[in-house]
Amino acid sequence: SMLSATDLGLTVSTLSTTLGILWFDAREISLYSCIVQMFLLHGFTIMQSGVLVAMAFDRYVAICDPPRYTTILTNSRIVQMDFLMITRAIVLILPLLLLLKPLYFYRMNALSHAYCYHPDVIQLTCSDIQTLICGLIDLILTTGIDTPCIALSYILIIHSVFRIAPPEERHKVFSTCVSHMGAVAIFYLPMLSLSLVYCYGPSAPRVVHSVTANVYLLLPPV
Repeated sequence: SMLSATDLGLTVSTLSTTLGILWFDAREISLYSCIVQMFLLHGFTIMQSGVLVAMAFDRYVAICDPPRYTTILTNSRIVQMDFLMITRAIVLILPLLLLLKPLYFYRMNALSHAYCYHPDVIQLTCSDIQTLICGLIDLILTTGIDTPCIALSYILIIHSVFRIAPPEERHKVFSTCVSHMGAVAIFYLPMLSLSLVYCYGPSAPRVVHSVTANVYLLLPPV
């Protein structure tokens, strides 16, 4: 349910501008509206990454320590994890977006997507080094921490399964992890593709940026 909620929030946060373009040809957005949309978009993205880490921990406890599962993952602890994910998203995103407000923008400032995406917006500013450093720190504190945590949980699961489980039980154990591994791949691969487009394909046609951005936004919820 947590994963579904973040997926829904991620999609709804971009609905206003996307439908505005498709239905009413509304191709302008104010800076304040753009900042609010980026707050929701990137906030839900960070929360979704946190949910995937929580799910990895859930799989680890369920497989490696099943007798203590109900005592470790209590309802109160799940609520605490929810609160921690929301707090992390707000603390990381809010300073990054507030740094955008005093920046100067170029006169020609057309976005590549149907929504405000921070790397896209930052290209339209007379870039401030503080904004770039803050964005890098946010990336390290989210993807840079979450991805190794997910990988570590599966390393421990695989080690535990091959150490104690009989061969006929291994298939059953790994099948419980397939859905989560698929969710992780569907979430991180489009994000990685979009990041690579910005890093190595600045001269790529605009349609490449647009298609990659829409896949990043729509594929995980679908």
